[in-house]
Amino acid sequence: MGSTLPFALSMGAVTFLLCVIWGGPFVEVLKRLRVGKQIRVELPEGHQSKAGTPTMGGIMIVGPVFAIVLVLNLVSVVRGSSLSGASILLPLFVMFSFALLGMYDDWQGIRRSRGTRPRGEGISGRVKMAMQIMLALVAAAIISLYDGGFQFANQIPIPLLNFAIPLHPILFIPISAFLIVGFSNATNLTDGLDGLAGIIIASAFAAYGVIALLQGQIFLVQFCFIMVGACFAFLWYNAHPAQLFMGDIGSLALGATLATIAIMTGQWLLLPIIAIVPVAETLTVILQVAYYKRTKGKRLFKMSPLHHHFELSGWSQTQVVQRFWLVGMLSAIVGVALALV
Repeated sequence: MGSTLPFALSMGAVTFLLCVIWGGPFVEVLKRLRVGKQIRVELPEGHQSKAGTPTMGGIMIVGPVFAIVLVLNLVSVVRGSSLSGASILLPLFVMFSFALLGMYDDWQGIRRSRGTRPRGEGISGRVKMAMQIMLALVAAAIISLYDGGFQFANQIPIPLLNFAIPLHPILFIPISAFLIVGFSNATNLTDGLDGLAGIIIASAFAAYGVIALLQGQIFLVQFCFIMVGACFAFLWYNAHPAQLFMGDIGSLALGATLATIAIMTGQWLLLPIIAIVPVAETLTVILQVAYYKRTKGKRLFKMSPLHHHFELSGWSQTQVVQRFWLVGMLSAIVGVALALV
């Protein structure tokens, strides 16, 4: 543990600086290419002025993280000298594959309408969900069935009680896939205000970086804090008023990767605590839809996801982001504390 944390923190700082430096030209390129976000008309009035703001900003996170982590661990991966070194390929695969899916969805949303599909709408929800499920099942199967074995595969470590319940791969794989898909979409729902998704996910990755450090998974520690550095750099351009939006390329990839890291550390039961804000955002959408259908048109919240409800209740966008971040940071601290017990 001696040199692991300082090195990981240093790499996070280096990643932040590199991303901030190239972020400015990247934003200008997106502007010149007119890669602008289309804003849904039903969103609160304050959002309409954001139309045309460059999107697909997740490239700014995914690209540098993929390159830096791969280069750092390339020697260990090629030699196969360490299980941890080889296993770092899994979160890289999840991040890159979900980013490609998100990029395609973003690009389809930017293109002019074809047929009856309105501009601003990407690929169909069913197709996107099917692709997410397929990618998540592949990742879950690798964790469960990989010959070298992942330390926490096919079990449920119970926080506080210090024991694990064994799970057959038939159960472990679909549960893990559900987590990956669920948090991919939860992060996507959270990405609705300037700076919100980035700061919440950065806090969650920092928490799992500490958990991985306590377990001695040095490669995951490096990965998590490099991810934190990249998210902070993105926030440099995404802070209100945003110069850049994350897009599905970022939100789908970050959520899926976070869930993958949680599974690899064995502390995935703590994920709903550590990432309580995305969970709350998702639950409000589910409750809103169910209540609307059951009451034939009535609404439980003024608007879902949850951040829009508070916007319409009188909170400014900045207040929502800051207060949600405080909740997210405290929940991440609680999650780490539970992992320590």
